[in-house]
Amino acid sequence: MVDIPTLILIILGLAILGLLAVIVQRQAGSTPTGTSDMGAPAATIDHSVLVAAVREAVDAQVRKTTSETLADTSRQAGEMLEQRGQLIAEQTKGLLDPFAAQLTQLKDAVGQMTTTFEGDKATVKEMAEQLTGRINTLNATASQLAGALKSPAARGAWGENQLRNIIELSGMAPYCDFAEQSVASGEGGRQRPDLTVNLPNGAFIVVDSKVPLSAYLEMQDAANEAERQRLLVEHGKAMRAHVKALAEKRYWEQFPESPDFVVMFVPGESFLADALRVDASLAEDAMRSRVVVTSPMSLMALLLTVARGWQTRQIAENATKVQSEAAELYRRIDTVLESMAKTGRGLTTATDAYNKMIGSVEARLLPSMRRFREFGVPGDDLVDVPQLEHSVREIGAEELGGGELGPGAAGELEA
Repeated sequence: MVDIPTLILIILGLAILGLLAVIVQRQAGSTPTGTSDMGAPAATIDHSVLVAAVREAVDAQVRKTTSETLADTSRQAGEMLEQRGQLIAEQTKGLLDPFAAQLTQLKDAVGQMTTTFEGDKATVKEMAEQLTGRINTLNATASQLAGALKSPAARGAWGENQLRNIIELSGMAPYCDFAEQSVASGEGGRQRPDLTVNLPNGAFIVVDSKVPLSAYLEMQDAANEAERQRLLVEHGKAMRAHVKALAEKRYWEQFPESPDFVVMFVPGESFLADALRVDASLAEDAMRSRVVVTSPMSLMALLLTVARGWQTRQIAENATKVQSEAAELYRRIDTVLESMAKTGRGLTTATDAYNKMIGSVEARLLPSMRRFREFGVPGDDLVDVPQLEHSVREIGAEELGGGELGPGAAGELEA
């Protein structure tokens, strides 16, 4: 940027240059070419050279001045920018300090989160490895169980184990009989229920846990959906056939104390659910045949109901025992209180005799002893013996009849 003094100098230089050009032109017009005022030839002046020289000098001056001006302007602009930058830096420093503090806190929080994440990542990885191991173990166990259940004997043992677990959970272990009971059927065969559940009234419920599962287990290894559906239908048919066979045993006729039904225990919820899915009328037809089909959950509910009946019976029996013990305690307290009453009466008699003796001593013996003192017999004063003023408290409870139990009191309590 060119300042004002420099601009003035440039304008003056251009004006001087123009003025010189005008003067030269005027001199050239007034004097003939090649002569002077004295008639002598005049020197020829090269105006273009003069103008060029002046112009070059002016241009050089202008360039120098412009360069110096630009350098000065650049320096001033740099100083102004530096001052402005310092001012802006000082102004923005106060504004950015809170953000810097927040960024520091955020950095610390991110660091903590990163550390926690790494720890949690290691924990999750360890848990995932453990879970994978357990899943593999579970799959292996399930495969072993599926292989074992293919044997009828193994299925029977597994079903019996499931039955025992449910009985223990329901608290009915003391009231269930796992011993196989053999009874003669009408056709000369032997019927053996897997379990009998004793009822409080002396009866018992017959439970059968033999369930056909061959088709169901084969369905788990089926290669396609059509084969699975076919085996599932076979499983439903096998369940229905077992219900029919169990109904024909008619346990309620062989055990007169048993209710008019038999419990068919299915040791898995899915076994029964899948059978009902393909044969929806299975449960209803089973109930019409007096066969109650139960899964582990429904059998648990049945056993809990029976357990509540046993608890009620035990409470009633304990109440009778408590009443008997209370009557016996009442009789024993009667004997103790009777002894206490006799002791009180004896104490009263002894007190009266003591007081009579004291009165006799004071009326008959002490006057004679005092006369010995009048006769000059030496000795200390006789000790005064007071009478007993305390009386024995009587037992006044109405139940004790004024100190004794009335006849039949214990019998009334027992009744």
